[in-house]
Amino acid sequence: MSKPPRTQPVYSSLNRPLTIGGAERRLFLLALMLGGATFTFFGSLLGGLLMFGVLYLAARLVTRTDPQLLRIVLQSSTLRARYDSGTLEYFLLIRK
Repeated sequence: MSKPPRTQPVYSSLNRPLTIGGAERRLFLLALMLGGATFTFFGSLLGGLLMFGVLYLAARLVTRTDPQLLRIVLQSSTLRARYDSGTLEYFLLIRK
């Protein structure tokens, strides 16, 4: 009488983060823009390439660790902190 469990195909491309060269696309573009800004500001091609390289490697490391970390960090700034009752400071009320 019991029915066999129904299986649905899930394609792995739906669960993979969108990456450019192994780094999450927003972090890659951030590294690219900061590398370009460094090149423009200092007028040094080596400085711009070095800045892009360091930020790109950091973006790859972050993407490998947690692909959603950028979204989590940006969302955390908009949410209010939780109330911690352990930090409550009592005050003395004086009646006159």
